[in-house]
Amino acid sequence: MKEEILSLIRERGLLLEKEVYDLFESFDDEKIAKKILDGLGKGLGEKFITKSLLNKNVKSVMESVKSLEDGNEVEKIVVKLGLSFELTRKKPVEEKTKAAEGYKIFYADTKPDKKLEVKDFTGHFRARYTQLQGILMQRRELQQNLISIGKISSDRASLAIIGIVTEKRVTKNKNLIIKFEDLTGEINALVKHDSEIFEKADELQLDDVVGVRGSGNRDLFFVYDIFFPDAFVSEKIKFDEDINIAFVSDVHCGSGRHLPRSFENFLEWISSEDEEAKKVKYIFFNGDNVDGVGIFPNQEAGLFLKSMEKQYEMLAGYLNRIPKRITIFMCPGQHDATRVAEPQPIISKKYAPQLYEIENLVLVTNPAMVKLTEREKEMKFLMYHGAAMNALVNEVKELRMGNAYDRPSLIVKHILKRRHLAPMHGVSISIVYIPNADRDPMVIDEVPDVIVTGDLHKADVGSYNGILMVSNSCWQAQTSFEETVGHHPDPCKVPLLNLKTRNVKILDFRDEGEVDEYGVWKVK
Repeated sequence: MKEEILSLIRERGLLLEKEVYDLFESFDDEKIAKKILDGLGKGLGEKFITKSLLNKNVKSVMESVKSLEDGNEVEKIVVKLGLSFELTRKKPVEEKTKAAEGYKIFYADTKPDKKLEVKDFTGHFRARYTQLQGILMQRRELQQNLISIGKISSDRASLAIIGIVTEKRVTKNKNLIIKFEDLTGEINALVKHDSEIFEKADELQLDDVVGVRGSGNRDLFFVYDIFFPDAFVSEKIKFDEDINIAFVSDVHCGSGRHLPRSFENFLEWISSEDEEAKKVKYIFFNGDNVDGVGIFPNQEAGLFLKSMEKQYEMLAGYLNRIPKRITIFMCPGQHDATRVAEPQPIISKKYAPQLYEIENLVLVTNPAMVKLTEREKEMKFLMYHGAAMNALVNEVKELRMGNAYDRPSLIVKHILKRRHLAPMHGVSISIVYIPNADRDPMVIDEVPDVIVTGDLHKADVGSYNGILMVSNSCWQAQTSFEETVGHHPDPCKVPLLNLKTRNVKILDFRDEGEVDEYGVWKVK
């Protein structure tokens, strides 16, 4: 066991006081030791772990180890260190598995409605910081001289910190002053306007959690480099079976601008003898499945069906025509029958009872992780409708100036870079969230092989660090709001992914008599 512990310590770049090291060496299970080492490194934000440090940070230690499944081992560590705590078991992520069909579903923690208090919001951001801190601590660039902000002395030194951005301003000399905060304190950091990293620093937004290298003291810190949590996939998984996945989003059933003739083309194709259609085993419906009622002022004037029940009845009619050999995964969007605040629960049975009778339909939360399996292989699909993407476009210069509404994959790249689906909670009314003091469910803890989004009504496919990004089209012609802001949708496109080759095709089911290529309604 001794060699395994030493290897783990070296791998994580940790230094342990002898008494603490002896404790870990006493564990019988290497997996338990590994979990506790990971938890302590992430929770304390320090590389040199002593018994004194653990006793001074009892709360952080408890947060780090209380989630371990083996309560006996947790008790063992705290008893040996002379700490006292109340052990609580962490509830596992809700999971739905159908091994025969070859998939697992991991739902977002949507928590039942309750009266919210200030502590729920502060706890949410503490949890979010801790999750992203753990990801950043795995980056080699930050492992040397990593220190918590509260430990920075008055002597100038080269340091690395992990902090959340709480303030950002430009000085009269055009330099940037960025305030970073962690669980121990806060510090002002300076980025000079003529430095090589000014553009990267300028991209930082409020609530971003990043790693920073620089030099200085507790009064002022000069930034040399900035590191986002980022997402990477080292191996591109391919299945042996020659099967396809189709991606559909923003059907908007019930809208006066819904495109039934075009959707009919898709339904006819999916049930046809076309070789590609016969290979389709899964379809992902990625939110805004109906147009809803009362979603925005005066919406009713533009509705074809003016009740949620009728809209879902229409949707169910569509879904019932999809061959039963195909499994359908469906998450909600802000137009569906569930709360707008994210993460969103599955679509309500109260308004959509017909959906619950469709045997090959699986309703999931927004977001949700769907893992498709083939023997020992596993391909992970992260479904997220995408309400928060609008805030990113408004706030990030690269996206604002780069016409990102026409290239949604550019926006998804920033989501992956930040490892968070809604990274800027405070800047837009379009981002409404339910605080969770235990774990921020919008953090991308597990890197997907494929991330699937909707909302922007544009079909787009891209790749970022080995991760496939699929942005979905819509089945609704240009609305009056879209016309006002100059947004042209790209309707009736269906991305088709082959799991054997990983090739992606975009199929066009547009009825030219119903809508033109720019999404303009043509029906008189």
